[in-house]
Amino acid sequence: MKIALIQTSLVWESPEDNRANFTKLIDGIAQVPDLIVLPEMFATGFTMKPERVAETTEGDTVKWMQKTARDKGCAITGSLAIKENGNYYNRLFFVLPDGEIHTYDKRHLFSLAGEDKEYTAGADRLIISYRGWTICPLVCYDLRFPVFSRNTEDIDLLLYVANWPTVRVAAWNALLKARAIENMCYVAGVNRTGQDNNGHDYPGQSQVLDCLGAYAEPPSANEGVLVVELDKENMLATRNKLGFLNDRDSFSLQG
Repeated sequence: MKIALIQTSLVWESPEDNRANFTKLIDGIAQVPDLIVLPEMFATGFTMKPERVAETTEGDTVKWMQKTARDKGCAITGSLAIKENGNYYNRLFFVLPDGEIHTYDKRHLFSLAGEDKEYTAGADRLIISYRGWTICPLVCYDLRFPVFSRNTEDIDLLLYVANWPTVRVAAWNALLKARAIENMCYVAGVNRTGQDNNGHDYPGQSQVLDCLGAYAEPPSANEGVLVVELDKENMLATRNKLGFLNDRDSFSLQG
């Protein structure tokens, strides 16, 4: 599977400008990938004022994702501020090439920034079967919670879309590597660059790690598109040879 990670700065609370920028970057990809991955809240930045910018599932940005997926013949994923039934959600959309939508509402809301006061938390993970791959997409702060990320369903690829600030980039790099090693699968993390209107700097450092924690695509600070080819056959051969997942603990999630 070929995935494209798009690492760029975001225009604060301006979906139209951000859609235009992502369209330009996507149109510049030489060979169409199987999957395009965008950052967390890619249309607005990580705003705690969702009443100003939240869209609906029928809104312009989701329609843009569907059109992009159909036009390019690939899947696209990223999260948005969404309003539904009077509540706001940090909702990840995974849009298939035919325009079909799958969603995941961020479970772990970032209380340090007050996200838990403005948005409603989700509950269940989203597991996608796509072109022979089993994919679990998660959002930013979810990365700090290994139980929720645990590979209990033969996941081939864990995705983390993020707005992860420079001040905590050491944790970003360490935790992505840990999630790859402990889950014996590919891990891709997509982060933004630039500065938001709250004065937070973002370092990029989007990356892909293989099932042993080695870089399939090393961290980068440069804006642009990172295209990475993933080798499922080699990953499964390594996983089966070592057998580490056979010894994992059994557990159940509550709350």
